Amino acid sequence: VVTQAGWTLHCAAHEMDHFPRTDPAIIVLVRDCDDRALLGRQASWPEGQMSTIAGFVEPGESAEDAVRREVFEETGVVIGKSNAALTYCGSQPWPFPASLMLGYQALAEHIAINVDQHEIAEARWFTRQEMRSACEQGELKLPPSTSISRQLIERWFGEPLPGNWSR
Repeated sequence: VVTQAGWTLHCAAHEMDHFPRTDPAIIVLVRDCDDRALLGRQASWPEGQMSTIAGFVEPGESAEDAVRREVFEETGVVIGKSNAALTYCGSQPWPFPASLMLGYQALAEHIAINVDQHEIAEARWFTRQEMRSACEQGELKLPPSTSISRQLIERWFGEPLPGNWSR
């Protein structure tokens, strides 16, 4: 029987509630030692549309290990192994499909970019001024203000970003 407006299925025969599955995913703004931010473009996105790096947590993997693995697999950038290299920043429901996005900032140990060309078509490091200039020129479009990706970028940038910088 569907209960709680569809959030729970109740089995009357066994008197048990069943809840929807939620798969964890990570999203991360990677910084380097010069405090530049790494942004990437998914292969399916148009030129100039970029975001932070994201991916699913695999079974038996910690969220922190998923951050390191996803960043390396998609961009070739290596995140430091110490706990100080990662900072948890918050979460956001992500319904594609039934996931919870865990947001991080991470510090890169090795910054050479080598994109996978499957999920990520391009990635690059931005200073705050480079990001400002690219957005003002219309060369760079960032995630919408409602996304945790945008919140991570704004946290690094140090202030709210103009709405016209969004895709």
